[in-house]
Amino acid sequence: MDLITHGAPLPGALRGGIVALGNFDGFHAGHQAVVGAARDWAHKLGRPALVASFDPHPARLFQPDVPQFALSTIPQRAGWLADFGMDGTVIMPFDHALAALSPEAFVDEWLCTRLGVAGVVTGADFTFGRARGGDVAALSRLGLANGFAARVVEAVRDDGGIISSTRVRALLRAGQPGHAAALLTRPFTIRGVVEHGAKLGRTLGFPTANMGLGDYVRPAYGVYAVQVVLPSGARVDGVANLGIRPMIEPPVELLETWLMDWSGDLYGQEIAVELVAYLRPEMKLPGLEALKAQIAADADAARAILRA
Repeated sequence: MDLITHGAPLPGALRGGIVALGNFDGFHAGHQAVVGAARDWAHKLGRPALVASFDPHPARLFQPDVPQFALSTIPQRAGWLADFGMDGTVIMPFDHALAALSPEAFVDEWLCTRLGVAGVVTGADFTFGRARGGDVAALSRLGLANGFAARVVEAVRDDGGIISSTRVRALLRAGQPGHAAALLTRPFTIRGVVEHGAKLGRTLGFPTANMGLGDYVRPAYGVYAVQVVLPSGARVDGVANLGIRPMIEPPVELLETWLMDWSGDLYGQEIAVELVAYLRPEMKLPGLEALKAQIAADADAARAILRA
């Protein structure tokens, strides 16, 4: 799958495609319905199947101080979309110039001139253009005027209501990664490069792979049963502390993962940590021996969950 970023031109072979248009952060079940409709429509017509999304998220441009909220990175989304059968993904640079475009100008510049779309698929709540001035009715009208069709996919629901990125974030912040995974159709996964740390875990007999959290939403601080995907693609069970490590000064926000039954050097390499189950909140213990015993207990609890 082609990934087109930074306003690069669309390859000629991808022009005239059917485009799923939206943010698709996390690529949850609702997003999959929109993208799947575009893919199936494209295949029926023998046209390229594309996704067009925005980076940064519009909320980040207009509210730069808002706490981190990303459910995925662009490379993660690109991988999922490739596996989903899409031919290309266009990441539109969401800056003040793009935000200032009227709905008509956005359609003209991006959908018609840059992408040459034959059809567009969105969710029912999609808005676009300056001050979110365009909605799905406007997109349909502008499509008719510009020679492309627009289709709308209704929201996907479960027993908890509409499946949305907002719900997924709320579940993660509440320490419910299993429920979040049901909406995402996969575990919430943090990808990052392993960094050098204080090496306290090594001293205690539990060496950890340490990662910053970047722009990811902050799940509930605490200890998790996790699965780790190594650079080789191998999967390893683990137990991870996500938070500020209350026993260590100064507090530093990290994801620290002990990989069970595995040893090796991961410094400087990218791994993916899947949050499977929340075990307990962070706690301050009376000393290192108590911490060592607690880590061992956490590892036993994680093993029981991961190997059930």
